[in-house]
Amino acid sequence: MSKVCQITGKKAMTGNNVSHSKRRTKRRFNVNVSTRKFYWPEQDVWIRLTVSAHGLRIINRIGLDAALKKAAKDGHLTEFRTL
Repeated sequence: MSKVCQITGKKAMTGNNVSHSKRRTKRRFNVNVSTRKFYWPEQDVWIRLTVSAHGLRIINRIGLDAALKKAAKDGHLTEFRTL
């Protein structure tokens, strides 16, 4: 499964490892994502989302329903699993 947040759309970035001699090699900066279950009271279902730490803060701040609507409008939320 790819490491992409379904709420914010964050995904891995690339950069360089820089050694002491300034030699550069490619590396990846992965996103801090985890799979979480949320209860969605408007639909009366449990859903499973792959969400980053920043996405969890957004859900706590504006609520699950508003976060899902915003993610769907921005095109980050492709599909989620109902349990």
